[in-house]
Amino acid sequence: MRFYFSVGMGLCSSGFLLLFSLLLFSLSGFSSAHAAQVLSSAVPQRPELRILTSLFPVYLFTRNVTASRPYVRVDLLIPPHTGCPHDYAPTPQDVQKLLAAHVIIINGLGLENFLEEYLEKLSPEVTLIDCSRGITPLPQSSHKHCRHDHGHFNPHIFAGPRQAAQMVYNIAEALVRLDPKGASAYTHAAEAYAARLLSLERRLYAMGQAASNKGIVLQHDALAYLAQNAGLKISAILQENDDTSPSAAKLLELTRQILSSSPLLIASEPQFSDRLAQTLARETGLPLISLDPLASGPPDAPLSHYEAVMAANCNLLEQYFGKP
Repeated sequence: MRFYFSVGMGLCSSGFLLLFSLLLFSLSGFSSAHAAQVLSSAVPQRPELRILTSLFPVYLFTRNVTASRPYVRVDLLIPPHTGCPHDYAPTPQDVQKLLAAHVIIINGLGLENFLEEYLEKLSPEVTLIDCSRGITPLPQSSHKHCRHDHGHFNPHIFAGPRQAAQMVYNIAEALVRLDPKGASAYTHAAEAYAARLLSLERRLYAMGQAASNKGIVLQHDALAYLAQNAGLKISAILQENDDTSPSAAKLLELTRQILSSSPLLIASEPQFSDRLAQTLARETGLPLISLDPLASGPPDAPLSHYEAVMAANCNLLEQYFGKP
């Protein structure tokens, strides 16, 4: 796929037209103010750059990078409350969004496998930006209780502030190549935003370094990157979104596995049912907390949404692992 965006179209002809028109206005008695007002509507406007993002966190990152560019329109493909699109099927409206986009930005690492057949049919003029470029992914969870299979790597890179910062840099770097006139704005916005994300990563790391017990049980492997940023040890990863009660044998196996590793707590996610996590918390006596990996969010999320939610995660973890 490629993208051609004529950001400087008609500059020479527009300049000649501007000088010629000013001469005509001066000869016909028009005031300079009136001339400027008329000409402002005649000069060609910068064409709109339509960007379509696959997931809610990618949508947040892209909006932060492009916020100062009025001609850039950023849309989200799947509904913001969907979370990780394990079983998502594109709707006819989604297909129309794909066809209308100039640029499509994805998380990568197989998280958008549901889009493969549609991306293969897109115009060669559409640019596809993969945010995972240059990021070393964690291996896919080997815990046999984790239900969803993403392949060899864990694709939920957005849940770690350090990886999220690299995603932001990747978005900005690609947009600089596509739209050189906005290079300075994209670069400065990305640097400022990434700096805030990396400050959260440093806070997590300092907390983990100071903790005597670094063990944690995760409901879903999306939280693995957050745990990695904090230097925590993952004792187990549970199956997610289990709306039925586990069998007695399964519950006993999980309970033994957790108790043998002596973790500090169990962390669930707001995107999934925490029924199994609650049961295991009762069986093991471990505290249960809810951490948000930011796979989903409100449709009207402010630009600072990621930092606010991740800071809340830090506050909660520091209550148990301690502040540095």
